[in-house]
Formats: sequence, structure tokens, C-alpha cells
Amino acid sequence: MDKKPTKDRILDSALTLFAEKGYDGVGVDLIAENAGIKGPSLYKHFKGKEDILDALIEKVESYYEANFGSENHPGRIPSSMEELVTFSLDRISFTLHDPMVSKVRRMLTMEQFRSHRIALLATKYNIDSVQGLYQKIFQKMMDNGVMRQGDPALLSMSFAAPVSLLIQMCDREPEREQEAMGRIEEYFRYFADKHKA
Repeated sequence: MDKKPTKDRILDSALTLFAEKGYDGVGVDLIAENAGIKGPSLYKHFKGKEDILDALIEKVESYYEANFGSENHPGRIPSSMEELVTFSLDRISFTLHDPMVSKVRRMLTMEQFRSHRIALLATKYNIDSVQGLYQKIFQKMMDNGVMRQGDPALLSMSFAAPVSLLIQMCDREPEREQEAMGRIEEYFRYFADKHKA
């Protein structure tokens, strides 16, 4: 039996099922069953499926901020362009391999065309948050004399967009991950060389 608290088991179950079947394809009874509890017991912890989704979003955002960073909490700012490359490759590896993040990405990809709310979350997580984080990092690296002066918003967009496309490729074709990582590293090194102070 899973020793996690019931509430966490419910959230884990919901995320796994949403990633496999989509949000609309999963009912609370299936979530409860997958979490190892009876359907009515789920309501001791959550009002319903929408409440589960709200709690899941909160949990994922907190987890992602702690492990990847955010505009408000960028973490340690790279002190060299080489460190920027390493820092960024580590975050790509986390994004590709962390089970929770992978499931969230899959759920967002499937549901973005069915739910306006999830479409907004997909834009937030896949575009806005990453660009906001790197905009903050690039501005600080410019301020520290590590990176050549430029528009940090445009640079963060040009830095993140190709990577996002290659991550999507990995999600569709996992066997191409090594190729994608090679291309990402090559791009990061090109970027670092072009924008070093």
C-alpha cells in the first residue's frame, strides 16, 4: 500500500489519468479507484474534479518553481556563458525526465484544444514562464557584465523557442531525444558565443 497521504495519492492518480485519458475522459470514481480509495472517500479531501485540478495546478507550480525556477525565483544567476549552457541543459533534462513535469506537459498538450483554461495554462507554462525566467536571468547577466547588452525579452524568446519545439519533438518521438539534446546543446553554445560580453 502506498504510504503517501491520501490527498497526495489522489493528486498523483488524477495527474496520471489526465495525462493518459485527458481531463474530460476521467471521472472522480476512476481517480479514487486508482488512488486506492472508495469514490465517496475522495470527497473528504476535494469537492470534485475541478477542485482536484486546482490543487494539482498549485502543487505543480510550486514543484516546478522549486526545481526549475521562475521569474520571481530565478535561483543562482550564471556567472559565465558556459555556466548558462550547463544551467540550461540541466533544466532541459529535468523537463524531459521528471515524471510529474512530463505528465503535466502531456495533459496540457491533449487538453489545450478542449479547454480554454488549460490552453491558457499551456501558454503560461510552455512560453510565458520560461521566457520570463530567462528574461530575468539575461538582464542580470547583462548587469553583471557577463552578457552583451541587448533586449532581454527578445533574447529570452529567441533562446527558448527552438528548445520548446525540440522538447515537443521528444514528446512525440522519444527515440530522438539524444538527437534533440545534441541540437539544443549546439544551439545554446552558438547563443552563448554570439551574446557573450
